[in-house]
Amino acid sequence: MSGLVASHTPVSDDAPAVSVRLHLPPPLDRQLVLEPGAPGAADARTMLRDGDDVVASAVAAPSPAGEVPAPVTLEVARDAESRGITAEQHPFPTCYGCGPLHPDGLRIRSGPVTGRPGLYAATWTPRETSPPEVWAALDCPGGKAAGFPTTLMVLGTMTAQVLVPPAVGVEHVVLSWSRGDEGRKRHASSVLLTADGRLLAHAEQTWIAIDRPV
Repeated sequence: MSGLVASHTPVSDDAPAVSVRLHLPPPLDRQLVLEPGAPGAADARTMLRDGDDVVASAVAAPSPAGEVPAPVTLEVARDAESRGITAEQHPFPTCYGCGPLHPDGLRIRSGPVTGRPGLYAATWTPRETSPPEVWAALDCPGGKAAGFPTTLMVLGTMTAQVLVPPAVGVEHVVLSWSRGDEGRKRHASSVLLTADGRLLAHAEQTWIAIDRPV
C-alpha cells in the first residue's frame, strides 16, 4: 500500500524520494479514496482516505542517507533465507511481502547473514517492476532487521527511492539492517541490489512496537 501511495506523489531534483506515513491500519474490506499530490505544487501531498479519515499520506523527501553495507552474493543471501521465519512462526503468515502463505505474495524470507551481525538478506525475483512492487520488496525486510517477530510491530513511516527498476525474471538481493531503537520506535534500512551488488533502491523505515494480543 505504501508503494501505491508513493507512486502518485510528485518528486523533484531536491526531493527525489517519497516518504509515506501510515496514520491508521488500512481497512481491507472496503474501497479507499486516493488523492494524488498536485505536480509542481510546493509540498504536494498524496492522501489515502477512508471516508473522512486519513489512512496514509505521502510527500517528496530527500534521498535516504547513511552508509549501505557491503553487498553479499546470491549464495550468501540464499543461505540467510534458510534461517528466515517459517509460516508457523509468522504472526501474519498471509502478509503480501513476506507471508509464506500468501498465494500471490512476494514471500521474501529475510534471514540473518552468517558472520555479519545485524545484517539480513534474502533473494527476490521480480515478476514486475512497478513502484508498489519494489516498495513491497523493501518493506518487510526492514521489519525483520528491526526485530520482527520477536517484537511485534507495524510500519509507521517509510521513505524510499527507486534509482533503477529491477529486471523482471532476474534474481536480486535484498539487504536490511537496524538503525537503532527509540522507545517503541524501531529504525531500519533496506536496499535492493543486483546480483553483482549494484544499488537499485534504498529505503528507511520506522516501525512501531505494539502489544501482542492476549
